[in-house]
Amino acid sequence: MNVQRLLTAVLLLLGIGFLVANAWLVLEYLRFRHRRHGALLTWPSPKPPHYGMALAIGVMLGFLVFYKLIVLRQYPFGEIMMFVYYAYLTPLSRRIGRGFYQDGIWADSSFIPYDEVGGISWREGEHQVTLIVISRLRNLVRRLIVPGDKYGAARRLLRDKIGERAIHFTGTGLDLGSHDERDEI
Repeated sequence: MNVQRLLTAVLLLLGIGFLVANAWLVLEYLRFRHRRHGALLTWPSPKPPHYGMALAIGVMLGFLVFYKLIVLRQYPFGEIMMFVYYAYLTPLSRRIGRGFYQDGIWADSSFIPYDEVGGISWREGEHQVTLIVISRLRNLVRRLIVPGDKYGAARRLLRDKIGERAIHFTGTGLDLGSHDERDEI
């Protein structure tokens, strides 16, 4: 009996954690839907690591939820929250187009408005190019994996945004006023 209570408590805590994660993903998707008409240069989100495993977990949780609801006549809150996360919201979050929008950059993990960009750097690997975006307001670094065929367009777009003063680096280091900020790209 004591083990049953412990298991119920653990599943409740997991359910609350997944409820928060689900709410965050829904909010991110709604933000994307609001911004998608202002897309300048975007591409599909890459599959996260172990994406197939996440979908398989979602399917298994679906069977478990069905069994608990229909056969056992229990309300499995924790399992439902995990099912929603793995089976529905993980694939839905892949629809968020990564890249450049009218008012900011959608990095791999979140959206950064242009006026919060305090620094930009490129990392070139063997098979991919990564844009590193440093936030001016928070001590956060975000990355955006840029497909090779979009690399040139991304550099031009960033250069144009700096030229329009949507992105500016003044006040983020030693500014002697002797260089063009567009050269940072």
